[in-house]
Formats: sequence, structure tokens, C-alpha cells
Amino acid sequence: MSTTGHVVFSHGLDGSPFSTKIRALYEIAEGEGFEVAAVDYRGITDPDERVQMLSDFCRDFSGHLVLAGSSLGGYVSLAAAPTLHARGVFLMAPSIYMPGIPALRRGVPTCPIALVHGWRDEVIPYEQSMRFAKENKLSLHLVESDHRLHSAIPFLRYLFQYFLVESRRSQYVT
Repeated sequence: MSTTGHVVFSHGLDGSPFSTKIRALYEIAEGEGFEVAAVDYRGITDPDERVQMLSDFCRDFSGHLVLAGSSLGGYVSLAAAPTLHARGVFLMAPSIYMPGIPALRRGVPTCPIALVHGWRDEVIPYEQSMRFAKENKLSLHLVESDHRLHSAIPFLRYLFQYFLVESRRSQYVT
């Protein structure tokens, strides 16, 4: 299968580019023909610095780009998507309205966005994803899981594969 484009993962504040979720979804993206990478933000707590790191990392990519982020990585993916002309953003328990998180300076990207959050999230209340989904008319998948979403990995894999396939069919033009 020829390369379809790029998928770039952004982990959360205490996560790593080798987390359980990223490894599980990495395999799906490769199977769909994407070049896959994960940015290493360990030791970087400033959201704006992380957004700049993601922008720099993806600067020379051409073609179809899908960003996937968990927790703070979700915010980073959303914030960078407009300038990177992302064709899709896959969010897992995103940190959007938490203290210390700046407003999205370029607004919400116009590309397709998938949003998944656990009912039992002890770090970021699922109500924040409900608010974001309602304000932006997005679909939201609430699952029986906590912040790490490990118990929902089979569902995440299925949803991510569907999202990648649909992102290729999308009429969204960068």
C-alpha cells in the first residue's frame, strides 16, 4: 500500500510518545498506509511551546495530515491544526478548558474532528468535552473509561480506523 499521508500523535502532560494508546493507534494508522510519528514533549509543560514543537515537526510534510492528541496533546493538536492545514484531528480526553490552557487563537479547525472522552475521567471532566462538542456541533463519543482510556482501546482502534478512512474521503480542502 502506498503512503496515504501522515499521522502525528501528541501525548499528554505526563504521557510519552510510547504510551499504550499511541502504540495501539500507531498500528492502525500504519495499516491504513500512513507514515506515522509521535512528538516527544516530555519535560515541556508550556502549551504554546508544545504547539510550536508540533508545528515545527510537521512543517515540511506535504499532503494529507491527521493529528491525534490525548489530554494536553489534544489541545496541542487542535491549536496547531489550522496552520498545518490538517485534514483531521482525533481527540482523546482533550484539555481544552482547563486552567492554564490558552484559548484557541486561530479558532476551531474546519477539518473533521473526532472526540472521545471517558465518563470516569478523574483528570479532565467529561463535561468539558460535552461543552466543546456542543459549542462546535461535533460528535462526541463518551465511553466507560477513565482519563487514560485504556479500557476503551478496542473501541478507540475501531473509531480511529474509521476516522482515517473517512478523512481520505473528506471533501475538506486545505
